[in-house]
Amino acid sequence: MTRSFIEGNEAVGWGALAAGCDFFAGYPITPATTVFNTMLSLLPPRGGVCLQGEDEIASIGFCLGASMAGHKAMTATSGPGISLYSEQISFALGSEIPLVIVNVQRLGPSTGSATKGADGDIQFMRWGQSSGLPVIVLAPSDAADCYLLTYTAFNLAETYRCPVFLAANKEVSMTRESVDLEAISLPPLIERRQAPLDRPFLPFAVPEDRLTPDFLPIGSQTLVRQTSSTHGPDGYITTDPLQIERNQERLKAKLEQEVGSFTYYDQTGPSSGKTLILSYGVTSRAARDAVLDLNREHGPVGLLDVKTLWPVPEALIRDKAQGFEEVLVVEMNLGQYVREIQRILPDKPVRFLGQMNGELIKPQRISQEVRHG
Repeated sequence: MTRSFIEGNEAVGWGALAAGCDFFAGYPITPATTVFNTMLSLLPPRGGVCLQGEDEIASIGFCLGASMAGHKAMTATSGPGISLYSEQISFALGSEIPLVIVNVQRLGPSTGSATKGADGDIQFMRWGQSSGLPVIVLAPSDAADCYLLTYTAFNLAETYRCPVFLAANKEVSMTRESVDLEAISLPPLIERRQAPLDRPFLPFAVPEDRLTPDFLPIGSQTLVRQTSSTHGPDGYITTDPLQIERNQERLKAKLEQEVGSFTYYDQTGPSSGKTLILSYGVTSRAARDAVLDLNREHGPVGLLDVKTLWPVPEALIRDKAQGFEEVLVVEMNLGQYVREIQRILPDKPVRFLGQMNGELIKPQRISQEVRHG
């Protein structure tokens, strides 16, 4: 078996390639630029396209156009770029355009510290669009995760015809690790469900047993109608409240009802005890070390490393928290995902340990919080 000494951003590129990505567009921004560099080295030799847009808005627009034409598209940026992506994210949600968006988070607000990691965009990725409709957000904690979850993000984007975020972090994305990519087991590759050609094509119609419409690419022999406005199954603009409500509810349900089928996580330590630590991303690595230390000296402490952040995997969290007296949420911000845990577990003490100063949260600090918090 071959092992590679690669950073998370490079693993993202290889995961995208394995998933069939053949189009990338982006704009250089630390700490996401090496995703761009990797795609530039991988795609053109294999017949794919890698573009630098004149800015972030153009870059994600290129990706949406490529996706509407049937390509598997990905873009990558960091906090300021995610802000600029907002309108196009809304377009992708409303017009059901598959897209993978890699957000290599850095310390904000605004330009912040370009070379320091944080998890300050967790709520923005969920709510940073004009509809409030759900999105899928996956959180890798190491380079192997970057590879597997990028591949998975493409499968989910194709299945549910929606944008899917990879909530990376500078510390995961720009840290080199030894990874055996060939040893990582990948699920079957998923392609968009194509519409049958023996009947009239309605671009947003769904059969009774599904919530996601079939697809035909723009530029095919069949007329394909797309719009960013509220529309009916035929793609024509509508102001009919019943049609609008029916479509909005479907866009909500197609992800929230299915989150159980794409709930990803890791668990460390016992399944019951006094404290369950809940974390994600790079911080879960420090939490894992803390749990191993605490279980040697302190008593039963568990860790739930959540990799599906949005939609919130409520059933998983309730189940894993059931055997513990309290939950400690640890994240590299001033308190974003902890609000969801407090909402889900109203009858259980939920404490918070956060930090957003450009430094990683160390295992010793997590251990101290569990012992003396």
